[in-house]
Amino acid sequence: MEHNKRNHSALSAIFNEDEKRVDWHDETLWFVRSKRDRAVHNVPEWEQLREYGSEIKNHTLSNLDQYLIEFEKKARSNGIHIHWAEDAKEHNEIISEIIRNNQVKHVVKSKSMLTEECDLNSYLTSQGIEVIDTDLGEYIVQLRKEHPSHIVLPAIHLKREDVSNTFHSHLHTEKGNNNPQYLAEAARQHMRRKFIFSELAITGVNFAVAETGGFVVCTNEGNADMGAHAAGIHIACMGIEKIIPKAEHLGVFLRLLTRSATGQPITVYSSHFHKPRNGQQMHVVIVDNGRTRQLGRPDFRNSLKCIRCGACFNTCPVYRRSGGHSYHSAVAGPIGAILNPNINMQENADLPFASTLCGSCSNVCPVKIDIHDQLWKWRQALTKKGHVSSGKRLGMKMMSFVVSYPSIYRVAGRTGRWIMRYFPSLLANKTINSWYKQREMPVPPRQSFRTWYFKNKK
Repeated sequence: MEHNKRNHSALSAIFNEDEKRVDWHDETLWFVRSKRDRAVHNVPEWEQLREYGSEIKNHTLSNLDQYLIEFEKKARSNGIHIHWAEDAKEHNEIISEIIRNNQVKHVVKSKSMLTEECDLNSYLTSQGIEVIDTDLGEYIVQLRKEHPSHIVLPAIHLKREDVSNTFHSHLHTEKGNNNPQYLAEAARQHMRRKFIFSELAITGVNFAVAETGGFVVCTNEGNADMGAHAAGIHIACMGIEKIIPKAEHLGVFLRLLTRSATGQPITVYSSHFHKPRNGQQMHVVIVDNGRTRQLGRPDFRNSLKCIRCGACFNTCPVYRRSGGHSYHSAVAGPIGAILNPNINMQENADLPFASTLCGSCSNVCPVKIDIHDQLWKWRQALTKKGHVSSGKRLGMKMMSFVVSYPSIYRVAGRTGRWIMRYFPSLLANKTINSWYKQREMPVPPRQSFRTWYFKNKK
């Protein structure tokens, strides 16, 4: 399941070949955004909760070393094994070693964007270890050998007939039966056997509490609980930014998370793990993978406040009409566009430019990450590092020159209006004018705003 390394523009063009699917994708995600709006409008103190969440995260990031050490100490005293991983390679090797030492062959895994970031599935599969994703959406894309297209709704890019065809091919369900209840029941029956015979369960971590040494996993399907309670070994994988200081802070974040993600008051399962049950091993793998580098960048450290709700995906006009796979990374959308350049600037240099900078992402973020501002700042940083095309650099220099001199700007405006009026086919050429690919050309204005203003001002 290798990522396609073509840029966002090329990959979104492929997604846009199916116009009806794009429209459906757009409308579906806006429906989720609307559910979020209704949910938060029923909470009078919503903006205060956002402020609390942002302040708690700011404080935690400023004292991250202290809280991580406190968490480690408390967790070890609870009987939890703690492992530290500098990067994705070390994360995968630690988990592989635990599996080998315990002679495990069958692994179930609930949703974890960190393991997607580290490409854990491919690593373990290459070593002959069966790994089954137990979240329904994750399992669907796993069968299709795809990556999730959304951090909360992994298979949102697929319609029910796509799922039906996939299940018919892999689970031998009735061909052409698109009934969601039938398909979910087929997955449930198949998955139940995987849970029963699994020897090890991997989960993510939504929140790790320094005060208690415990952690919380939020799901709507209960699959993390099934895996963790049935298997003899539980491995929880967490980025260093998942830590929060106290258990009482969960009252803020659990109210923010699900309303922002799906418009629900709370997840169906908010499972608290504090220690292994008798006879069970419990491991927590704490991963850096570039996070301390991001923490050291003043312009971008706030991105580490992210609680992975996906609200910025659902509101983003670019994501909704380009699809998650166009971001060629584990975490797509606006938040992925400011996290991924930190991991690899060269490979992800296109992502901060996949935005209108409309600010809607920042408006819905439950912890007040200044996403649109960071997108703009990443553009500056990437340009200075030489990670943009020569054509883009030249174009921006020309634009900067034009807008710096009013007389030249006015001449350029008159020239542009003249071309639009007398040579519209030139601007309608999709090779020359990529803006036209998905849009109709506007009617050329008869005069500039400046001319109109001076004629009509009193």
